Formats: sequence, structure tokens, C-alpha cells
Amino acid sequence: MLSLTIVVLAAVAVGLIVWANDKRHAKYGAGLPAGVSVSVAALAWLILMAAGFGYRPGLTWLPWVLPIVLGAAAAVAAAVYLGATRARQDTDRLTAVLRR
Repeated sequence: MLSLTIVVLAAVAVGLIVWANDKRHAKYGAGLPAGVSVSVAALAWLILMAAGFGYRPGLTWLPWVLPIVLGAAAAVAAAVYLGATRARQDTDRLTAVLRR
């Protein structure tokens, strides 16, 4: 269980770092990339532990590193997608209001 706690804390940190480095982070909340990162990392950890990778010699690092990497990738993807989508929607709404 300690490894899950460390994975979750690292995933939260990665999610917050992704949010802080995104230039459009004002379009969505700080908890969104962190939540996506934690969800993906915890799910990956559960799958890897259920598959037995946590106690195999030479593969013990897999449930520690891979979930954090997958969580970081998911946080980046969510930030890029939502930042672009929200910026485009805000521009469209503002243009519609100004045309009235």
C-alpha cells in the first residue's frame, strides 16, 4: 500500500506541475490535470499489481515508474486538449456576443 501512496503523491505533483507550466491554465482548474494524473496512475498501479509485476525480481520498478509516467502523459494530454478547446469556445462566444 505504501507504493500506491507514493505513486499517488507523485502523480498529484506531476499534475500540478503540468498545470503550472501550461500557458492557458486559466481556462480550467488546477485540480483537473492533477485529478486526471492520479486517476490514470492509480488505475495503472492497480492493473500492474493485479498482474503480479510488483513482486517479480527485476520488474519491481514497473509499478512505481510506469504509473507516474502514464499519469504525466494523461495530464499533459488533458491540459493540451482542454486548454485549446476552452480557448476556442471562449473566442467563439465572445465573437457571437460582439456581433449582436
